[in-house]
Amino acid sequence: MASNLPPANSANQVPMMYRAQVRGRCQLQYVGQGYAESDIRQWLYEWTAQAERHYSGFGEGIQTRSYQIAWRFVTNGGQDEGIIRPVLGARGWPYYPGSSMKGAFRNACTPEQAVHYCGSPAGQKELSPGLLRFHGGYPTDAHWLNNLVDVIHPQQAWQVESQSDHSAFAGISLYRPELSFGISSSEPLTEEEWKIVWEIWEKALANGLGSRVSAGYGQIETAQSSTDTLYKVSLRGQGVASKLLDGTAEFRDNLFKAALRGNTLRLLGGLLGEAEAKKRVEELWGGLGSGRNGPIVGLLGSTFLAEVCEVDSFGKGKFELPVYEVEGELRLTAVRNLKDDQRQQLKKLCQSLLIFTMLLGGFGKSWRRVDHRLFYQQYLQNKPMIGCHWQFAEPPANKLLVPINGPKNLHSIGSAIDYVRDAFRNWLKIKEEIQNPPQWREAWHSQKVQVWARIADNQQDSRAVQWFHGPYSGEATIKGSILTGKINQIGRIWHRMYPRYTSQENQQKQREPELTKGFVEILTIFPDGSEVSNQFLEFLSTPGSDFKKVWPLS
Repeated sequence: MASNLPPANSANQVPMMYRAQVRGRCQLQYVGQGYAESDIRQWLYEWTAQAERHYSGFGEGIQTRSYQIAWRFVTNGGQDEGIIRPVLGARGWPYYPGSSMKGAFRNACTPEQAVHYCGSPAGQKELSPGLLRFHGGYPTDAHWLNNLVDVIHPQQAWQVESQSDHSAFAGISLYRPELSFGISSSEPLTEEEWKIVWEIWEKALANGLGSRVSAGYGQIETAQSSTDTLYKVSLRGQGVASKLLDGTAEFRDNLFKAALRGNTLRLLGGLLGEAEAKKRVEELWGGLGSGRNGPIVGLLGSTFLAEVCEVDSFGKGKFELPVYEVEGELRLTAVRNLKDDQRQQLKKLCQSLLIFTMLLGGFGKSWRRVDHRLFYQQYLQNKPMIGCHWQFAEPPANKLLVPINGPKNLHSIGSAIDYVRDAFRNWLKIKEEIQNPPQWREAWHSQKVQVWARIADNQQDSRAVQWFHGPYSGEATIKGSILTGKINQIGRIWHRMYPRYTSQENQQKQREPELTKGFVEILTIFPDGSEVSNQFLEFLSTPGSDFKKVWPLS
């Protein structure tokens, strides 16, 4: 009798989707020497070549509505160890499961609505089904086939803690799909009640859908502000765009959470020490956890709803790089239900993080440097693009600004930093910073960091930007040193051109901020005790530098 089994030597003919996630068979998250040589390229080809190209829609009797995802969307299928990828239907079409839809809907209901529409919760003695049936969500067209390869690049240890190892991992998510969701009822509903049903669903959408919601995934383009929004602000930014594994340029919404989480770690590291700081960061922003606890759902998440998002290129030949210009609303949200007092504390933390981040740095790639297109144009004639620039797109709440009326008011920067640290101390219920900070490059402690500032009349009046590319005094230079860093080595200086606001008193005797044409030039330095570091700090303390030390002042 002839055997129907494949030949013994045909193991490599097994599709990637059915192979074990081990080296030599299939490693979807392993990038290897390049995207063209990685397993994920073959995996995607086999999947998308067989997947259906048309959307079949829902059956009769099912109410549907479609919504546009603002950035990326993924619901982790959980079928391949070490990689996040979508749940797939029988014909290869990715979808959002009806069970997940029901859970999101229930969470957006009042207790009475939850029982009426979704049924009694598990554990009840008397079980009763709800009226509604949830049929999940599906992409409405084949645009989901584009830009599927995502990139996950953990950088906390490299950016803050001085660890040299850092790797990018592949993921699979849908880029800006339009999703159609289906709901049916076991009993006829009036038009008015269907309106209530869809209002509840849109409330659920405002909180985000799927995996990695706290990092900006699964947000609906037209969703109104969630009831769990703690803080929101309009921002405008430009800088160097990220590249996916296949070289595609993309503005990535998760850069906001990465920056805020990193600054949270820096601030807590100077107040608590290494182990406790990392623990508290995971309490706020979530993490993988350890031991029996497993993954931790944090308290905070970020959402960015872009009103303008343009990705282009800058430079020529080998110096050509992708760049972005973006404007939109950044929302910091509560991921879990909070008590009133906890909500107020977290609102103040969110406000403090925004003050700190906007005052001293920015978001995304090359955030430690100013955008050279604005502040050092002559450098870019035969050099690659460097830096970013962020500012408030609309006048924010006064509490987010640090007005500087003149050189004598530069101490306001130090006061703002103290205000931020006080907010974290109050949340932690501690009084002082620790005596021995972690041996991280960027722990925010009075023994580890100094902040210097000056007033610049306009964007051509940046002093420090020239010091990164040439001598600052005579032949003395920091160019290429441990202070400025180089490729694959993060430096010890942040350089920021903070748009200068002044504070004026109006007729009602209230202080109102006014944006000027000038900037406050700020250097944040983490000295390492080296000769080049000591000499540069000594230079800054001389009148010729035009900088003044603004933190710490004692």
